Amino acid sequence: MANSVTPTSDETAPPIELVPSTLRDLTMYFLRLGTLGFGGPIALAGYMQKNLVEERRWISKQDYVEGLALAQLAPGPLAAQLAIYLGWVRGGVWGATLIGFAFVLPSFIMVLCLAALYLQFGGLSWMRGAFYGIGAAVIAIIGRSVWKLGKMTLSKDRLLWALFLVSALVTAWTESEIVWIFLGSGVLSLVIKAPPKWGRAGSVMSALSLPVGLSWPAWSVTGLGAAASAATLWSIAWYFAEAGAFVFGSGLAIVPFLHGGVVTRFHWLTDQQFLDAIAVAMITPGPVVITVAFIGYLVAGPVGAGVAALATFGPCYFFTVIPAPFFRRFAKHPGIKAFVDGVTAAATGAIAGAAFVLGRRALIDVPTVVIALVTVGLLVKFKKLQEPLIIVGAGLLGILLKSLLSV
Repeated sequence: MANSVTPTSDETAPPIELVPSTLRDLTMYFLRLGTLGFGGPIALAGYMQKNLVEERRWISKQDYVEGLALAQLAPGPLAAQLAIYLGWVRGGVWGATLIGFAFVLPSFIMVLCLAALYLQFGGLSWMRGAFYGIGAAVIAIIGRSVWKLGKMTLSKDRLLWALFLVSALVTAWTESEIVWIFLGSGVLSLVIKAPPKWGRAGSVMSALSLPVGLSWPAWSVTGLGAAASAATLWSIAWYFAEAGAFVFGSGLAIVPFLHGGVVTRFHWLTDQQFLDAIAVAMITPGPVVITVAFIGYLVAGPVGAGVAALATFGPCYFFTVIPAPFFRRFAKHPGIKAFVDGVTAAATGAIAGAAFVLGRRALIDVPTVVIALVTVGLLVKFKKLQEPLIIVGAGLLGILLKSLLSV
């Protein structure tokens, strides 16, 4: 890796010196982020930008922007793909694998514990109270991340801002992230900024097949109902692999896809149980997609949780690691750079649109609006204030307010 990098958004800015770091340093950071990083994929991407690019300067701005663009182009959860790409930048396939496990493992373990408690005590009503406050604080954190990401990636480029606005409006209107918007933005930026001289192109495809044992102890495959059969485990594996392989955008984009299968198609969970699963994902740190482990646990116990998590994260790992060498090799080509700039602008717009969609659902009354505004004020005034502290405080306040409002 080069010792300095020139920011793409401002060619006149001086090179930023990177601080030497090891793969162990990066692994420990992502282990900590997976343990304490609240707020969902958008906020997690913001943490990576703030901590690794701006504060510690372990990762160049160019690598971060390229990773964000690749994460938006490839199917699967945004935050996990971005983490895997940054691990690949530092340590190749081994680095990508190590960082991926470090990032996902802490929240996976927490979700297993919460799922066991859920089954033991018959629900987690207090969690929805906590999410009442956490959701409002998360919207504020996301909004701040969008603002900082926009300043970093768009600068004063009118074309990129136009692509940002189109993507934001489409995402807000459709409540989904459409991959054709990303690709179209990239192509438009390429055609306007660097009309291509057509050369060679290639693509790599990969498939994932997850073997599942046929003879598990009964306790390890028992969720809400009786012990799950091998056929159920295979259904979990294939369905969640499909979710990981064909749902684009952030982990939040997978929620409507999961609802259609988990509740409507397979009838594994009720609507309330599905909402509880989403609440678990939002209240625990790490990637929101870890909700698949909670769902898998409710359907088929610990084995079901492991199968669902591996099936979901497997495709995103391969869709990041396989194209990464080609993506990085040609990323500095003027045409590729223009394409990446367009995709990044659209990705930032999609994040803003998603924040609007989530905001409409999280900011539902005066108390939640106040929590969001106070969070913004705290983040602006105390720049070194850790977001997890805000999340914990908002969760406790949410539980208190919910209990008062229900009296």
